[in-house]
Amino acid sequence: MKERLAKMQKKIKKYLDDDRYQHTLGVMYTAGALAMCHGVNLEKALTAGLLHDCAKCIPPEKKIKLCKKNHILISEVEYENPGLLHAKLGAFYAEKKYHIDDADILCAIRCHTTGRPAMSPLDKVIYIADYIEPGRLELPNMNIVRKLAFQDLDLCVCRILEDSLIYLESRNIPLDPITERTYRYYKDLDE
Repeated sequence: MKERLAKMQKKIKKYLDDDRYQHTLGVMYTAGALAMCHGVNLEKALTAGLLHDCAKCIPPEKKIKLCKKNHILISEVEYENPGLLHAKLGAFYAEKKYHIDDADILCAIRCHTTGRPAMSPLDKVIYIADYIEPGRLELPNMNIVRKLAFQDLDLCVCRILEDSLIYLESRNIPLDPITERTYRYYKDLDE
């Protein structure tokens, strides 16, 4: 596992700027800690954490072009905000460039930005790790979210989604309907 991750780490560093690479390492290590805490497969968590942003540094227009070329569906919101496409494109790259054939890892990468209803434990670990890794800017309620991350994955996901929806609406940023559906799903679980 260590050797495989080291090879991927060396390869991915070529495709990310320094800040994104540091964030990626933070997500990988945070995903590992959450996986150990919640009984999620450690190797899958580390791998998904390392590769979650492998398509992040591709320019927006090129993301659209690559998605079209590779028959990756693009929603209306993703056309408006192509940055969201890095998750879908990242799952594609993880499979094609990094030879990941594990459906759990690919799914966790694919949904790490918007979430999805009924996420697997690995999906939740990557979604949360991306939000709370140590290098992240201090967002509102970050201390609460970080504490929840090691107590209850579902409550933590719900809190992140709630805070994200408030943030997106306050900035008039187009909202992906999947994020809203995911929030409702986890909010209903909480009640």
